[in-house]
Amino acid sequence: MCILFFAINQHPKYPVIICANRDEVHQRPTQMMHWWPENKEQSSILAGKDLQAGGTWLGLNKQGRFSALTNFREPQLFDKNKQSRGDLVTQALAKQDKEINEQLVNSAHSYNGFNLVFGKLNNLTYFNSTSKKQQTLTTGFHSLCNGDLDDIWPKMALGQEQLTSAINESPTQQLNINNLFTLMKNNQQAEIEKLPKTGVPIDWEQRLSSIFIVSPEYGTRTTNIITQDHQGNISVYDRSYNAQGECVEEQQFSISAT
Repeated sequence: MCILFFAINQHPKYPVIICANRDEVHQRPTQMMHWWPENKEQSSILAGKDLQAGGTWLGLNKQGRFSALTNFREPQLFDKNKQSRGDLVTQALAKQDKEINEQLVNSAHSYNGFNLVFGKLNNLTYFNSTSKKQQTLTTGFHSLCNGDLDDIWPKMALGQEQLTSAINESPTQQLNINNLFTLMKNNQQAEIEKLPKTGVPIDWEQRLSSIFIVSPEYGTRTTNIITQDHQGNISVYDRSYNAQGECVEEQQFSISAT
């Protein structure tokens, strides 16, 4: 998962709105979002699956817990021998907040740098493995990419601004999901002088500076829109894309309040 936007208590009907894009190399095998079968460690979760390492980048369970992960972009520090970060999402869905908090603090060094958001949708926690910073996502708009929460990267600022507009322009009690998908397909790249410096070559830094990324080798492969209403009912919208940025699969899921 490479960029997420959160709107917490900003819409009259949906106190939680999440828009997320997963960017990945196109050759990495992936199974699109589905209900995973239950096992001894956890109940069924709704998530896509990385078929190479077995984990996921974003998921929910039937109790309304949510988790999503972004990699911290530190190419000079990457260690191929460390554990797969995708396992953290499934662990966060299977455990309670206190338990996963302790695990993250104690085992973050076993993984390459990451950000993890987890918890009930109406009480989300953010953890940064690099700084060990942990905080609650408060009322307002938040963005998360491959640095710290609410960094002012151009695409983070752009998406947050467009999500604000999409919500403010929505009629009372209504939300146009297609408008949210549109903002997540914005391929506007940042000007070179405004790019963050994350350790990748400047041409790649610019290519990665758009919300939606299209290139033959690497790009946006999935968009998820998630909403929760005041009764706790959750809707999950899922779109998958090919290397040309064309939508090839679309599906929708519902999780009833419990």
